Amino acid sequence: MKYDFESQVEVPARKPYRIELPWPPSVNTYWRRVGARTLLSRKGREYRQLVELAVLIAGGRRNLRGRLSLFISATPPDHRKRDLDNVLKAPLDAMAKSGVYEDDSQIDQLIVWRLKPSKPGRLVIEIVEL
Repeated sequence: MKYDFESQVEVPARKPYRIELPWPPSVNTYWRRVGARTLLSRKGREYRQLVELAVLIAGGRRNLRGRLSLFISATPPDHRKRDLDNVLKAPLDAMAKSGVYEDDSQIDQLIVWRLKPSKPGRLVIEIVEL
């Protein structure tokens, strides 16, 4: 069964903010439990720093405050089986912490494409205010 996504997806006319991010750590390695507390792991902190750098390279903080549409091209680093939805938590949270937008609850539209694997893996994200 084929779906006609383009006719169902509202593509805003504004120029997107484009950011290229490294492949994120898995959700299982992004967070750590310490007693009753859940903390960002070392891998999580390192990934946030990489996202901060990528934000600067892409033109700096945007502090977007409106409703958002995100188009994500995901290039995994290898052929391992992965759930695409598990790939999104770390980069979406890290972009909020890096000042791209206030909070990932602003995202009304999220389109994700999985591309052919290529080392080291990456995410290309285009963000548009609706």
